[in-house]
Amino acid sequence: MLQVQIIPVTPFAQNCSVVWESESKEAVVIDAGGDAEKICHFINEQGLNVKALWVTHGHLDHIGAVGELAKLWQVPVIGPHKADAFWVDSLQDVSAKYGFPTPEPVTINQWLEGGDLLQLGEHVFEVRFAPGHTPGHIMFYQASHNLLWAGDVLFKESVGRTDFPQSSHTDLIASIHRECLSLPDHTQFIPGHGPISHIGHERAHNPFIQPNN
Repeated sequence: MLQVQIIPVTPFAQNCSVVWESESKEAVVIDAGGDAEKICHFINEQGLNVKALWVTHGHLDHIGAVGELAKLWQVPVIGPHKADAFWVDSLQDVSAKYGFPTPEPVTINQWLEGGDLLQLGEHVFEVRFAPGHTPGHIMFYQASHNLLWAGDVLFKESVGRTDFPQSSHTDLIASIHRECLSLPDHTQFIPGHGPISHIGHERAHNPFIQPNN
């Protein structure tokens, strides 16, 4: 059985997800944005064996602890799309700008493309390319559990910011319609910040993605 635990990290309360297979205890960590000790405590408490760190995009609150944990666990860093390389490369400078501790640099072992498939035990995750918030933003979709890790693309009754370098509101809305609203209404999604929601709820109630916007 697939298990998920959300661990809010950094002053931005970013939703880091620990995802694991209950029988094998094999795990991945999605968007380890900071607070490495907090993430490690949960991993150790559950007796999990982390196989990889998955990343939706290159912003500091999503990758801030990735370098440290990759070195600690000796695991690969997978994602995002290579168009976010400039964000990954500027992690230390951006962290200093926001007054964050200087993080370990991040080396991406595998850049992802839309349509790529990742596996954790018997569970397959589809990569969905969703530029807009950043140019290389991707999402992870697990169809059999009706779960989408949306990063900062879609939030409950809101959408991602597009006031960053190389952001595009037009691309973001197109990505949401193509990659999120094409999923079944009962699909739950875990956003980068804030509460979990369902695609059907956003289709009906999200003011940013209604036909007149």
